[in-house]
Amino acid sequence: MVLATLVSLASLVLLALLAVHRLPPVDSHPLLSDKSRVLDMHCHVAGIGAGGSGAFISDKLRRSWKYSIYLKAFGVTEAELQQQGDGLIVERISARLAASTQVGAAVLLALDGVIDAAGELDRQRTETYIPNDFLVREVAKYPNLHFGASVNPYRHDALQRLEQAKADGALLLKWLPAIQHIDPADERLIPFYRKLVELDLPLLTHAGDEHSFTGAAHHYGDPQKLRLPLDLGVTVIVAHAATSGSNEGEDNMQRLLLLMFADYPNLYTDISSLTQANKLGFLPKLLAAGIDPARLLYGTDFPLISTGLTSPWFSLLHVSPGKSLPLLKLDNPWDQDLHLKLAYGVEAEVFTNAHQLLFK
Repeated sequence: MVLATLVSLASLVLLALLAVHRLPPVDSHPLLSDKSRVLDMHCHVAGIGAGGSGAFISDKLRRSWKYSIYLKAFGVTEAELQQQGDGLIVERISARLAASTQVGAAVLLALDGVIDAAGELDRQRTETYIPNDFLVREVAKYPNLHFGASVNPYRHDALQRLEQAKADGALLLKWLPAIQHIDPADERLIPFYRKLVELDLPLLTHAGDEHSFTGAAHHYGDPQKLRLPLDLGVTVIVAHAATSGSNEGEDNMQRLLLLMFADYPNLYTDISSLTQANKLGFLPKLLAAGIDPARLLYGTDFPLISTGLTSPWFSLLHVSPGKSLPLLKLDNPWDQDLHLKLAYGVEAEVFTNAHQLLFK
C-alpha cells in the first residue's frame, strides 16, 4: 500500500515536471517593464571576517546545520571566502541580481551586534555581525546595490553612528531586536528615534518570532512595541509582516494589522519571506486584510529565496498550477520570487513602492 502510494506520487511529480517543460516562458509583467524602479529593499549579506571585513559569525552559529545552507545560498564556499575575502559574497549577489529581468537593485543590510552595559559591542553574545563600513566599501563597487545601515541604539556613540550612516548614503536602518536585544518600546531610545526623524532614515525592523539564528529573545518582536517610534514620527517598516509567533495571546501579524489600521501613515510592512514553506497562508491573509497597497514594500529576504524554501511547489494550495508551475522554469531567484508574489495577487505597484519611498 505504501509502495503504491509512493509510486503514484512519483508519477504525479514526473507528469508535472513534463508539463512544466512544455509550458511557454514566463513573460514580464507589462506594468513592470522598467526594472530600474523595482527595488528589493530587504537583502541580507554575511561575512566570516575574511579579507579584513570586520564581520564575524559566532562559533555556535558556525557549528549549526544552517551555516552550510547559508554559504550555498550565497553561492560561495568557506575556502573561497578565506582566499578572496568576504567581499566575494557582495560581488556574487550583484552578479546574480544583474541577471534578473525584473528586479533592478537591492538594499544590502548591515547587522550590528548585542551591546554591553558600557555601550560597546558584546562579541560573546553576538551571533552575526556585519559592520557598516565593510558594506559601505563593498556596495560602492556595484551600481545595483545600495547600503542599508545597522546601529544598535544602546551603543554609547549611537547618534554619531547614525549621522555617519546617513553621510555614507544609507537608505534605511535595519534592526533585528530579538537578536540584537533591542526593546523598541524603551523610552531611553527617544533621542535615537528623534535623530532618525531628523535624518529622514526609515527604520526597517523585524517583528514576530525569529528562527534564522540559534536563539532569540522573541518578546522584543512584539509589533505593539513599535508605537513609541511611530508616535515620534519615525518611518517604520515592519519586516515580513510580523509573521510567526504571538504576544499576549494574540497572533503577531494580527497585532501588526491593528497598527496598520490605526492612525499611523508612517507605518509600512514588507512582503519578504511570505512565500516560504513555513509561512504559507500569511501572504493571502495580508492581502485579504485590505491594507492600502501603497504601504506594502517589496523585499525578498535573500538568500532565503535561494534555499528552496520559496519553491512554487509549496504554493500549490494557494496558487493554481497554471500560474505556479511555470515559475519553476525561472532560474533567477529574484525573477521567481517576484512572479510568484504576482501570482498570489500582489499588485504591481507594490514592487516599485520601495524605490519611491527610499529615493524620495
